[in-house]
Amino acid sequence: MLASTPVHAAVTFKRGFLTITQGQARAFLNVEVADTPESRALGLGNRASLASNSGMLFVFDTTGIWAFWMKDTLIPLTVAFIDEQWEIVELIDMAVAKDPQNGPFEIYKPAKTSHYALEVNQGFFPRKNLTVGAKVVYTLK
Repeated sequence: MLASTPVHAAVTFKRGFLTITQGQARAFLNVEVADTPESRALGLGNRASLASNSGMLFVFDTTGIWAFWMKDTLIPLTVAFIDEQWEIVELIDMAVAKDPQNGPFEIYKPAKTSHYALEVNQGFFPRKNLTVGAKVVYTLK
């Protein structure tokens, strides 16, 4: 979940499909797309589970250092920060907070700039033999 203010309006997510490749490794994901301030703020909050072939793609208006937190998030996640050329530049594991509603909340901030971020279940990238440098292809459904 993107570190920001709470969401008060109903939020809907676009849907898309990602292919992630690195050498011989290849993975496919169905994603929900968070491309508005409201959808980015909500993220995967208040969900009890996430399918193994699913994730959330965050699309930002500009390239920058985008910080995430786990407020209202009940699933341990990994966030992949993706640059303008759709290459993964950093992976950060994010832990569920002891009190997901009230915190305190760790802020997960990458060292590199990104234009996109992808949240998936922790362990997804090692299981698929993918690391920093993997290329991402996004298709809107």
